[in-house]
Amino acid sequence: MRRRSLGMMRVSAIGLGAMPLSIEGRPDEARALATVHAALDAGVTLLDTADSYHLPGGDPGHNERLLARALAAYGSIPDDVLVATKGGRGRPGGATDWTVDGDPRHLKSAAKASLRRLGVEAIGLYQLHKPDPRVPFEESVGALRDLLDAGVIRLAGVSNTDADQICRAHAILGDRLVSVQNRYSPAVGDSEPELRLAAELGLAFLPWSPLGGISRSSLERPAGARGGEPRFGAFHDIARERDVSPQRICLAWLLSRSPTVVPIPGATRPETVRDSAAAADLFLEPEEVARLEATVEQGRAPER
Repeated sequence: MRRRSLGMMRVSAIGLGAMPLSIEGRPDEARALATVHAALDAGVTLLDTADSYHLPGGDPGHNERLLARALAAYGSIPDDVLVATKGGRGRPGGATDWTVDGDPRHLKSAAKASLRRLGVEAIGLYQLHKPDPRVPFEESVGALRDLLDAGVIRLAGVSNTDADQICRAHAILGDRLVSVQNRYSPAVGDSEPELRLAAELGLAFLPWSPLGGISRSSLERPAGARGGEPRFGAFHDIARERDVSPQRICLAWLLSRSPTVVPIPGATRPETVRDSAAAADLFLEPEEVARLEATVEQGRAPER
């Protein structure tokens, strides 16, 4: 599989977002383990998790423990597999009840708990899950610096941050800040400035929910869509021309956005993760990219 830089490491150009394996609608453990193993078989070396990926009100770390079991059961784990986890969020109650806690004491305690659950000597990549408006951002990032200095984590990243926060984190962590994880997809382009800044700083940009707007049906479209045309229809048109899934075209488009982009699509079935992984070696023609850019621009435009 094609590789991309993440700090001094080289990781697969397509990662696996493991959250769907532990939240509502999650598969049984056998299928979850088979999905992770299929990702590894396909050459995926970046596995993204978080301590808050569990059922509402459940025990923190379900997804981390699941990945640890999957890796233990796999056999010979490639040396370059990187498990990236996150701290600073929780799910204490209802489905939409996500809390934020960026207190340095909490982050340090959470990182050590993640370390134990993953069963590793040091966490490969630890990310601040979301800035806490109640805590000075520099204090939260300072916790990552302290964890780096203590050897609890090897690399640091930030998630759900704006451009100013990325610059402030970079000023504190220097080249030990290696990644930014924000929502970005055909449907959601709010993080375009952060994507460009990450490229300028040499940071990996990890889009979460990267397939937003790409429906399983080419006929699905939002209510009142202009002219009855499918939203982001070019993704489906090119998929038919290439005889691949529109999701694979979407991931290939994301890779074309910047050489530092590493999408982390979720999956709950082996066949889905294999299809996503194949996008790493799908190269779009300039004319195809132009068609996709045009449909994204149209699809994101507000209705009039």
